[in-house]
Parts: sequence; C-alpha cells; structure tokens
Amino acid sequence: MSFASDNHAGVHPEVLERILKSNPGYAKAYGDDLNTDSAVRLLQKHFGPDARIHFVFNGTAANVLGLKAVLKPHESILCAQSAHIQVDECGAPEAQIGCKLIPVVTPDGKLTPALLEPHLIRKGDPHFSQPRVISISQTTEYGTLYSPEEIHALSRFAKSHQLFLHLDGARISNAAAALGLGLKEITRDLGVDVLSLGGTKNGILAGEAVVFLNPALGSDFAFLRKQGMQLSSKMRFLSAQFEALFENDLWLRNARHANAMAALLETEVRKIPGLILTQRRDANALFALLPKAMIPELQKKHLFYTWKENAAPGMDEVRWMTSFQTTQEEVREFAATLQATYLQA
Repeated sequence: MSFASDNHAGVHPEVLERILKSNPGYAKAYGDDLNTDSAVRLLQKHFGPDARIHFVFNGTAANVLGLKAVLKPHESILCAQSAHIQVDECGAPEAQIGCKLIPVVTPDGKLTPALLEPHLIRKGDPHFSQPRVISISQTTEYGTLYSPEEIHALSRFAKSHQLFLHLDGARISNAAAALGLGLKEITRDLGVDVLSLGGTKNGILAGEAVVFLNPALGSDFAFLRKQGMQLSSKMRFLSAQFEALFENDLWLRNARHANAMAALLETEVRKIPGLILTQRRDANALFALLPKAMIPELQKKHLFYTWKENAAPGMDEVRWMTSFQTTQEEVREFAATLQATYLQA
C-alpha cells in the first residue's frame, strides 16, 4: 500500500465509467464536443459564468501556461521556497516563460504580506526582474491550509502593488472540503486571478484545468495552450472526467474521504510515544520526524517519501498522504507497522 502520494491511487470507478460512456461514436476534435461544453458549464457553476476554463494534460502545464498568460519574460513570480513550481517542475516556469522565480522562505509553506514586502524592490529598474505574480498553493506542499482571510489579505496586497494572484490548486478540493466552503468562496471571492484546478490527485486518470477567474485575463489562452502542446485532439476524454467529478459532487466526496483518512492516521500515530509531527494536519497530508535508520525498513512494506533529509540530528522528515482510495484498514495496518518499527529503533 502507498502513503507516498495521492497520485499513487487508481482512477475512481465513476470516472472510468464516464470515459467509457463517452467513447462510442464520433465527436469533434480539440474541444468542440459536447463533453467539453458540459464540463465547462459544470465548472462555471462553481466559479462564475464568465470564468474562462481550459483543460490541459497535467499540473505542470496548468501552472506554467496559466502563469505565462499573465507574465512577460522580464517579470518574476514570488512563491514559497517549498512551492511546486520552485521545487518539483524541473525549472519549467523559467524555461517555458523565461521569467524568474523568487523563492520566499516560510515555516509552513504559506506566504504572507510581511514575508513578501521585502522582495518588492527596484521597481522600474531595467537591471532587475520586475515582480508581477504572487503564486500560492492551496493546500501547500506542507499540507497546510490558507484561511480565507489569509488569501484575501494576499489578494489585497497583490492588487495594491499591481500584481496578480495565482493559485496552484492541485489539491484545492481537499482544501475546500477541509474548510467547509465552496470552490468559488475560496478562490474568486477572495481575489484569486488564475487557478490551476487539480483533478489527477482527486480520482481522475489525467487532466487539470486552467481557470481564469479575473474576466480581464485569459482571452488569448487558446493560442498559448496550442503553442504549449497542451491542446488535446480527443478532448472529450479529458472533459468527461471533469463531468464525472463535478456532476454529482464526486470531487467533494473524494476529498472528504482522503481528509478523513489522514485524520484517522493522525489519531493513530499520535499514540506512538516520542513520535513528532512537524506540521499541523489540515487536509490529507502528515509530516513527521523518523530516525534515518528505520526509514528504509519501513519503506519495504509501505511506500512514502522522505521529504527533508537531516531535518534533525539523526532524523529525516517524511510525508504521509492519503487519497480517495485509502481505507481505514490500510491506515490502521500502516500505523501498527510504524509503531512496531519505531519502538524497535
């Protein structure tokens, strides 16, 4: 079993069923099909009728192309030092946009106006890359949540400095489930301009969406998507998955389950004497310190990632994630194995 990533889970049966349902017969290519029209309208119910929605193959493309739509190569992106675009996208924003990333050190993956303020310098200086976008992740790479008030404060800060606010929402469904709020309430209503809407980590086979929430943005994104090699010829199969997610709130059911399994895992591992959780559990991720020597032995039985090596003397920080597919039995079995291994270390 795997607690390494929600990407390790399979495809939800309702998503597979919708793909099969969309398969017979013929359909126009490149998004001019009924499934895409239906999926866009379903998402507009969540984000507003004038939201511009475009499906792409993966999360890196959603982030890079969404950012490219609002940036020029001489401009820069302010992001957390731990942000996915900084750590896990192989320099794709710099390579594909030509822009500069400005990483900001944070204790929990969350940016604040106070942390950002020192980086807004040398405005108008042609020798210095000009900040243009603040990019945040919800949930963050540390599994933590921004409150609505925190995002609203970042939006006000961004607007006061003529910046755009981008949100990497690879796990936005888990955030909405944890906060008990709708998707529009935690994005557009708070001033988010561009959203990368995740699907793969929440039960679909492949696909993410770029959502322009600011009506002034994204009018030429169709060209960027094609030029960026992200326009699917058989778009109906990407779109059908989002139909399955958003027609009967499967997105929310999946996210609630993943969060609940992480809460159960937290309850179980807190019973282990001496084990230290390094971050607050807000959604479907836990971070902990483990003795370096015990990690390989534990990983033989259960997959998970080492997140930060040498986080403490003789200790590494590890990450455990749950998904829509995780069961209570798997959680309890993992916790029991962890306890037995930890107490022997």
